[in-house]
Amino acid sequence: MRRTVTVPLVAAGAVVSSLALAAPAQAHGYVSAPPSRQALCAQGKVTNCGQIQWEPQSVEGPKGLRSCSGGNAIFAVLDNESKGWPATSVGTSVTFNWVFTARHATANWEYYVGNNRVASFDGGGRQPGATASHTVNLGGYSGRQKILAVWNISDTANAFYSCVDVNVGGGGGPTPTTPPTTPPAPTTPPASTTPPPSTGGTWASGTAYRVGDQVTYNGLTYRCRQPHTAIPGWEPPHVPALWTQV
Repeated sequence: MRRTVTVPLVAAGAVVSSLALAAPAQAHGYVSAPPSRQALCAQGKVTNCGQIQWEPQSVEGPKGLRSCSGGNAIFAVLDNESKGWPATSVGTSVTFNWVFTARHATANWEYYVGNNRVASFDGGGRQPGATASHTVNLGGYSGRQKILAVWNISDTANAFYSCVDVNVGGGGGPTPTTPPTTPPAPTTPPASTTPPPSTGGTWASGTAYRVGDQVTYNGLTYRCRQPHTAIPGWEPPHVPALWTQV
């Protein structure tokens, strides 16, 4: 007589759920310069930021929002105006640099001061390069301003959000000095199956880096946080999602 073995759906669901939780967050993009709020957190220049300091590229939410967090509760610190965000001193013409760790087909990029859209750049439905730069005219503004930069994806209903604090024609204000929280140590496969991370050497475009690899760049040492192949625009100080300074 044949016997049928039934696996409870609840148990199976629990396994799937645990696997999903273990998967790393997908990388996307953010404004690296002038440093956005998430970039300041990732660089340790603003502290006690929570999860955003490890994944500044992940502020994704529905299109049409006007919040720095993209509606993500885990990134709510980005909406906190009492956090003491340093403002970068700029002129009336400002170039915003995006870094992409996953290049989605793009509808456009938009820039807002309050509810006023001050600039828009067409993406043509194409994938951008590893970086993108947009020069925005802020001639109608002066003093401290919060710029909301939005990357609208063409083939989904979502966008990526970055808030950049600037001081048009003025100083940048103080930078918090509390030391950043040490990130959790990266997990690597057993030494018996994977060669140990390499150390030393100068960062070079075209090189495949593994988690834990260390390089030098402009006299500073950085440790790799995510496996990737380096390309121009992904220099260690520009992509804290990929590198952390040692």
